[in-house]
Amino acid sequence: MTPVIWSIAGTDSGGGAGLSADQRAADAFGVHLCPVVAAVTAQSTTAVTHIETMSPALLQAQLDALADDMPPRVIKTGLLGSAANARVVAQMVDRLRERGPVALVVDPVLRASTGAAFAGEELLAAYRSELLPRATVITPNRREASALLGLGGADTEPAPSDSRAADTPALAARLQALGAGTVCITGGDASDTLANDWLQSPHAHGWLSLPRVDTPNHHGTGCTFASSLAAALALGWVTADAAVLAKMATTHALRHARAVGAGAGPVIAQPGFGNDPTLLPRLSLDTLAPATWRQRERARDPGVYAIVDSAERVQAVLRARPTVPTIQLRMKRPTGLDDAMWSRQLHDAIARSRHAAEAAGATLVINDHWQLALRAGARALHLGQEDLLALTPADHAQLRAAREQGVMLGLSSHSLWELCRAAALLPDLIACGPVWPTTTKDMPWLPQDLDNLAWWAHMAPAPVVGIGGVLAPEQLRAVAEAGAAGGCVVRGLGDDPSKTLPAWLNAWQAGQAGRSPVPALPHATLPVAGLASPLDTEHGAPTPSA
Repeated sequence: MTPVIWSIAGTDSGGGAGLSADQRAADAFGVHLCPVVAAVTAQSTTAVTHIETMSPALLQAQLDALADDMPPRVIKTGLLGSAANARVVAQMVDRLRERGPVALVVDPVLRASTGAAFAGEELLAAYRSELLPRATVITPNRREASALLGLGGADTEPAPSDSRAADTPALAARLQALGAGTVCITGGDASDTLANDWLQSPHAHGWLSLPRVDTPNHHGTGCTFASSLAAALALGWVTADAAVLAKMATTHALRHARAVGAGAGPVIAQPGFGNDPTLLPRLSLDTLAPATWRQRERARDPGVYAIVDSAERVQAVLRARPTVPTIQLRMKRPTGLDDAMWSRQLHDAIARSRHAAEAAGATLVINDHWQLALRAGARALHLGQEDLLALTPADHAQLRAAREQGVMLGLSSHSLWELCRAAALLPDLIACGPVWPTTTKDMPWLPQDLDNLAWWAHMAPAPVVGIGGVLAPEQLRAVAEAGAAGGCVVRGLGDDPSKTLPAWLNAWQAGQAGRSPVPALPHATLPVAGLASPLDTEHGAPTPSA
């Protein structure tokens, strides 16, 4: 059944913002939007000349008419017009949540892009007391975030760009403290080279960035972003991933903005945003807002990618003829082994593995233990997201220096936000997994399956390797057909790799002859147990360990 979302917002007689923009965004995602009118505005591309707020009784009647027949998965609010209307929304959210999970996306529309103010102090107080404590996500720009916190009214001009970027994460943290589960402070009111939105969610935080679209036609951008995020939530995404999709859809809408009237024309959300690689944003690892969009030359494809747990296994795989082009040494530290002994053991294993890899002409990748690996002369590293998040500023500097000396870096990814975080580091390889269920490693992620793998391979800015549950050669062939640049084989190597490798290598070669279609959108990779309360860790979904 098609997911239903409600948008409780204002009409725009010029067809640019409000419910008009919300409808276009919902259609772009393929969800059904119920437009609930909270206010009527007389406006064009140049000015808002009149605002008529719906009475609380009329707003309530619209909601009551929908509640039993078309209950929403997500409610999105825009222009509400009055504190009384905000209270009606809050009461309806509580009523619906008694029946089941409902997410609430609050776009605090306090001022039109043409300059008209939409909210006074009474409505601001209602946002703080009624809507923020119930909000799954709020999507203010920086001016609106400041106003919600009582740091300036809706008409206050934004601070200069540098100070805005510096204190935006603090604003988001304060809004979360008022009860909002996830805060995304959009950068539409800035004038930087990049469009940077600060994301603060239970799963991830950082700057979501894309090159700014240079267009004078941007009317309805905030509405499009909030409604796109609501649509993504309705499709089952957690808030961090929903923000990624909203960023993509909104940038796509800006690229297709329509020049009408004498002022700023409307942005036009439409299908097609979901598999355009130029729309994949990057997610920063720190609070420093990125200023440039760097690029990196694409690394070579890894092909059949063997993963083993000892130098002896490295040697056994690489003695096979033909052998794999890429092999990863993934050693676990034995329990009770002190630092000095572990360092010596790992150093010895890397040295023997390097010798075998050089003799076979294969690339040797060391998983984790990156500092020890560098000291042992490793030329290719792989880090999981958990290890990535544990890096200190000094660690990042050391890694950057190593990469400038030619050391390759691979990163794991399981979700959209992890893919965007990996993309920000310009890696040489991005792992997508688990493709199928796996018992090699406990993790909360749903299987990617071949559709997501095809999407990852198409969208990622680096070669993608499929990993997880690849137990038979025909599965590796399907991984290649999905467009992956490499496929990981772990248990399938067997006791004697010289006997198993020919089948794996033949399967990979056969799979490269075909190509699977790229889906319009990927599917969600974390189970969402409930959307009702932002107090639960991301609506009841387990916090992942990368």
